[in-house]
Amino acid sequence: MLQEPITKLSGVGEKRAQALADLGIETIENLLNYYPFRYDDIKERNLAEINDQEKVTIKGVVVSPPVVNRFGYKKSRLQFRMMQDHDVFSVSFFNQPYLKDKIVLSEDIAVFGKWDGKRKSLTGMKILGAKQEGDFAPIYHVSKAVRQQTLVDLIKKAFVHFGDQIEENLPLSLIEKYRLMEKKEAMYAMHFPNTPEEHHQAKRRVVFEEFFLFQMKIQGLKKEEKSEKHGIVIDYDVERVKAFTQKLPFSLTNAQKRVTNEICRDFLQAKHMQRLLQGDVGSGKTVVAAIALYAAVTAGFQGALMVPTEILAQQHLASLNQLFDPLEIHTALLTSSTKAKERQEIIEKLQQGEIDVVVGTHSLIQEGVDFSNLGLVITDEQHRFGVNQRRGLREKGFQPDVLFMTATPIPRTLAITAYGEMDVSVIDEMPAGRLPVKTHWIKRGQLEDALKNARIELEKGQQMYVICPLIEESESLDVQNAVELYEELKDFFSPDFVVGLLHGKIKAEEKEEIMGAFKDNEIQVLVSTTVIEVGVDVPNATTMLIIDADRFGLAQLHQLRGRVGRGQQASSCILVANPKNELGKERMKIMTETNNGFLLSQKDLELRGPGEVFGFKQSGLPEFVAADIVADANILEVAKDEAQSLWHKKNWQLLPEYAGLLAYLKEKDPENQFFD
Repeated sequence: MLQEPITKLSGVGEKRAQALADLGIETIENLLNYYPFRYDDIKERNLAEINDQEKVTIKGVVVSPPVVNRFGYKKSRLQFRMMQDHDVFSVSFFNQPYLKDKIVLSEDIAVFGKWDGKRKSLTGMKILGAKQEGDFAPIYHVSKAVRQQTLVDLIKKAFVHFGDQIEENLPLSLIEKYRLMEKKEAMYAMHFPNTPEEHHQAKRRVVFEEFFLFQMKIQGLKKEEKSEKHGIVIDYDVERVKAFTQKLPFSLTNAQKRVTNEICRDFLQAKHMQRLLQGDVGSGKTVVAAIALYAAVTAGFQGALMVPTEILAQQHLASLNQLFDPLEIHTALLTSSTKAKERQEIIEKLQQGEIDVVVGTHSLIQEGVDFSNLGLVITDEQHRFGVNQRRGLREKGFQPDVLFMTATPIPRTLAITAYGEMDVSVIDEMPAGRLPVKTHWIKRGQLEDALKNARIELEKGQQMYVICPLIEESESLDVQNAVELYEELKDFFSPDFVVGLLHGKIKAEEKEEIMGAFKDNEIQVLVSTTVIEVGVDVPNATTMLIIDADRFGLAQLHQLRGRVGRGQQASSCILVANPKNELGKERMKIMTETNNGFLLSQKDLELRGPGEVFGFKQSGLPEFVAADIVADANILEVAKDEAQSLWHKKNWQLLPEYAGLLAYLKEKDPENQFFD
């Protein structure tokens, strides 16, 4: 069994098992799936054909005894000379003095390292043993307790003793359609390829399998959520909804009309709506939410809008109340600071159906909050929910339609992966008249000039945000922190303007007070960490100054920039950064060139990868072993289409061709009954 513990392999005792467990290897299957992150080309080369700075293997004779020179704390340099044909060159190994015993005068040796053509020298990385097989050496992520060779030996041993238990889990039709390697062959070639092409084919197979199995779960969830038995029909009053839309104080954009129609179509189907509404900062998602809530109420249902913070809940309620007729739609606010007596009244009115729309924080899904006839739940900025958390929202005793809203533009590849069980609507157009925020990148030495310009804006009665990445001193990051910056800016702007400070360690109540004071213009300059990222609407704030901007991702910088430019005046975002590399400079440049959040998030994904952009732990994104949702986006699309196609096949679970696939899915995900 591949699920056997790693201790079943000879040579793995308790101590080594713990060291392997630290690498995430606890079973034989974990070990076989622990793929190299790169391969070194170790075929022997002649000096005449080697390029400068190339990593190569050179075989020759040792022509001088090895000498170890020590310098600094625990630093050393091992040096000797080699000869290939009639060419003599020097070899150096740094901080590996123990290799001295492997170097014997007048004997043949093969060294893998980096060639310096100008100096005619090799900086050694490893000495290759006589038993080296093939031209490619797999390189794994290892630790001090587990060496490369140890891991290679264990993997070879696992293939010998357990290789026959690797069973095919993809249907033959897919293997033939895409000319995929068989599973066992592909797994072996991922570790020990004979040629680059063999590795390419092995990786194609492994990546497709990872995406396909994940999408089988996601599409199964989607089918289950949309099944007739779960759904409700929100048979809204078309004429009333039209009249409501026509009375709005502005015209809807074409994009707003399109996504509103998509939501309304879902309402009329006896299937569960599970839709993600993406829209850039300021694209008008709240209006779409208001129309959806109004439509649900005209059908006799209640609506709930759940947001992350109290101040955002208050802001949303104020926006809805401006749009709704108070005689027609009864609204309420429910948060953790709602007083006990008022809270009880609201809960009773919700149970009796006297409240049509309730806005609140997580308090809405706590025990004891019951509705008379809840038809629609909208969650705003909950894009960090994973698949199972989103599902949990549905299982609070209600069966409402759900609309998730996010202002974090998610590229298509990420949406397919993280939100595969949802339908996705996109508002990709800005309302007319909204002024784009002008973005400037300056170096640290220009900060004082920027602050002088900001003072001119403040003198006109406007306000500014100042954002920095850390709260306190950090030895590991040379970043100016919020507390220190707050003190400096207080000196700079006093006594004319009030400077406030906001960061994650301030208690929630105090945070709300500070944000309230900023909104009311009692504070003119707000120094903050990124807690402001999803925040309150302050139309009077026209300047966003971001210190050490190169420490942030593009998507995050764009979110921060979206805090300004919410009023009638022109606004600006100033990025203060001295990037140390080309990647950092490229990111600053991109920010000054576009205000398109979707373009930025795609760039962020390409430059930094999904783990850094969203943080796997918060977002519920799966961690794939070999697959990369950016580099392998085309395979992800194909895998999604194939999984969808299979779920549309009636009773596919009963067909013999899918027995291996079904057994594998059940073993990996026993809780999901839709595989039965």
